[in-house]
Parts: sequence; C-alpha cells; structure tokens
Amino acid sequence: MESNSSKGVFRPLEGNTFCFDCYPGIECFTECCARLRLILTPYDIVRIKNRLGLLSDRFLDLYTDTVFEEGLVFPLVKLNMHPESGRCPFVTRQGCAIYEDRPGACRLYPIGMASAFPVGGEKAKEKFFIVSESHCLGFKENKEWTIEEWLKHEGVTHYNTMNDPWMRIVTASRSLSQGAVLDQKLKMFFMASYNLDRFRAFVFHSPFFEKFEVLEEIKLKIAEDDVELMKFGFEWLRFALFGEKTMKLIAAQ
Repeated sequence: MESNSSKGVFRPLEGNTFCFDCYPGIECFTECCARLRLILTPYDIVRIKNRLGLLSDRFLDLYTDTVFEEGLVFPLVKLNMHPESGRCPFVTRQGCAIYEDRPGACRLYPIGMASAFPVGGEKAKEKFFIVSESHCLGFKENKEWTIEEWLKHEGVTHYNTMNDPWMRIVTASRSLSQGAVLDQKLKMFFMASYNLDRFRAFVFHSPFFEKFEVLEEIKLKIAEDDVELMKFGFEWLRFALFGEKTMKLIAAQ
C-alpha cells in the first residue's frame, strides 16, 4: 500500500519493536485511508467481494482497475479511490466499513514488508520497515509491539499464508513465451487470480474434468468454497503457465 504522502518516509525498523496505536478518537483517524495505490491480492478480493455479496465481475467493475508494475509480466488489480475525495470507497467517519475483511496491506500498516522467494525455497524471506507518514499520530502512542505480535494481532500471518502461493507465481522469473501464447496465458492468470466466478464456470462448464484428474471431494469443495477454488486455481496456473506437474492429465484412451 503506497500513498502519495508516504513517498520518502520508509525507515528501517530498529530492533524488533515499535510503538504505535490507532483508534477512533485519535486526531488522524482514517487519514491513512486516502490517496492510496493499494494492490489487491486474490485473497483480498475473495474476502471483500463475498463481504459485499458481489460476483467477481461486478466487484472488479465497481471498485478496481487493472495495472502493470514495472518489472512484472502479470497484471495486478488496484483498488480505486473515490474520484473526488481520494479516499478509500470503504472508509467512513466511523472507520473501515469492511474492517474484518480489509486487505492485507491495510492490516500490515504502519509496517511495510518486502518479501522474496529464494530459488528452490518454499518460504519467503521477509524484511520489515516502518511507514512513517507525517499525518500519522499513532507513533506518538505508548503501546509497544513486536513484529510477531503485530502480524498476529492484525491477521497478517493468515493473509500471507493464503497469498504466498500466488506471490510465487507473480514473482517467478520464467519465460511465458510471446505473442498470442503470452496473451492467452495472461488471460488465464487474470481469470484464476481475480475472477473466481468466471474461473468456476470455466472449470465446471468446459471439458476441464475430461482433461484433468480431480478427486470428487475436491470437486465438491471448489464448487462451493471460493478459498478452496482460489487455491485450486493457483495449482492450475503453475501447470498452465510454467508446465509444473501440479495437475494430473487423464491418459488418452
């Protein structure tokens, strides 16, 4: 999550603790919920669209835009701010209207995190820093946290667990071919990452199960559970994009 006012205010985390608190009544309450370039992960979208009772298409049309980051091949989805106020569409005077399902980047704030997957490694290497914005008075509070305490308290650890398989795909340094093949792969990526309702229709209303061996118990799960479908989609993307043996093809008769 990056705001216009946050540029140049990243500072190293000294030790493993920091002081911070945020609550209704603090003078700067919700000031951090404006002028953001907030990239949404697949798990963010699942949580928010289900919270709002929207299908994927409708959520994407109403609240997001597709962007490309320098150095990344894959498209990302950005949450659109209000065109006039520049504020998050879900923030109110009382606070976040979707607080229990707020994006992972919002949960992490005011901590920033850089992560990378070492070649052949299964766990991301993480580096943390402080996002110290001039409007934020939370750092003047006396409540002390360790990084571990903050991540647990804000639910970041769970979000990271959900998002890590997707991050491995997004940050993979493998060739995807060019031309029409690349275009098709990017469409696959967008569908399985961001538009789960369309991906579910693709899986259940195409010859998908005639091509891939999928256990009946998994079919039942992905038919109803968006999180299970999301995780299934990550496995399919690794097969479709990179040729990894994460899916088993049905042998030709």
